[in-house]
Amino acid sequence: MPITIVLPALLTLVGGGLLGMLLAKLVQRATSRLSRRSTEAGEDLVAAILVDTIPPVAWVLSASLAWQILPTDAASDRVVYGLAKLILVVLIVRVVNRIGLRLLQRWANRAGDTEVANLIRSLAPMLKALVWCLGAVVYLQNIGVQMAAIWALLSAGGIGAGLALKEPVSQFFEYITILLDKPFQPGQLIQVGQVWGTVEKVGVRSTRLRSINGEAIVMSNSALTGAVVANFGEMQRRRLIVRLGVCYDTPLEQLQRIPPMLETIVNAGADASFDRCHFVSFNDSSLDFELVYYVPTNDFNRAMDVQQRINLEIMRCFAHAGIAFAFPTRTLQMVGQKPG
Repeated sequence: MPITIVLPALLTLVGGGLLGMLLAKLVQRATSRLSRRSTEAGEDLVAAILVDTIPPVAWVLSASLAWQILPTDAASDRVVYGLAKLILVVLIVRVVNRIGLRLLQRWANRAGDTEVANLIRSLAPMLKALVWCLGAVVYLQNIGVQMAAIWALLSAGGIGAGLALKEPVSQFFEYITILLDKPFQPGQLIQVGQVWGTVEKVGVRSTRLRSINGEAIVMSNSALTGAVVANFGEMQRRRLIVRLGVCYDTPLEQLQRIPPMLETIVNAGADASFDRCHFVSFNDSSLDFELVYYVPTNDFNRAMDVQQRINLEIMRCFAHAGIAFAFPTRTLQMVGQKPG
């Protein structure tokens, strides 16, 4: 091949590559100056991507231009240009993946929740695979491959995969719903129907609870998102209601003293606040009072300790005042035969 043809091609190749390296250096210097004035991490990311991408892109483009100068046949052109397009697609895919992964990482860091951050990070392999698949499809279309059969195959495979993965995908989105809506957190006591338990772990498919009795309970995420969940961990204070029944022969003066007496008992400690106390009903064998008070805690055991203190103090005060608690009684009236 004459030197008059090879030399321009070689100069085009070397010149384009060196020009790309020079441009990358200029971009690096410019962005380094800007980074001293700004604290934005996004500018450093763009600079790093440009510096890494410009030289190989310049070499590929200059090689393609240099190949055009050479007198070659059509078969060689298809091979060389196909290889150049492949390299460019790989470079573009790498750039998109780097930007996408960095954005995912930044989103995860700003999530403020460990579970949500782990979920976001777990999407990285899926994102990379999707970008590579799109890059492969674009490359095949660009080199002239007939995509009709491939699209038909992908469509049929997608329908089959969708039917096979319907349940796992549904469970995965239920998991995302729980993480984003946060109806409960690990360590909180919840009630789902007749099930009471403390949340131990929220998984992709199911959530593990620890019941009050100690056994492990595994519930699917779909069952949790479709049910009414009572979250006692979000409770700021617990409302307790106590029914007291006293005997019917209790004097009126003592009945009138019961509400203020119970209020004094509740307020005697700093662990409860009185709400109300009323004489509410005439029962079959008792006169019923209803006491309502609040315990400022969501700890069930702590609330039971306060209730125990109040109950014992009620018994002591009632015994001191001579007020008797009622118990079920029945009065029988005997009707005898009149003497003949």
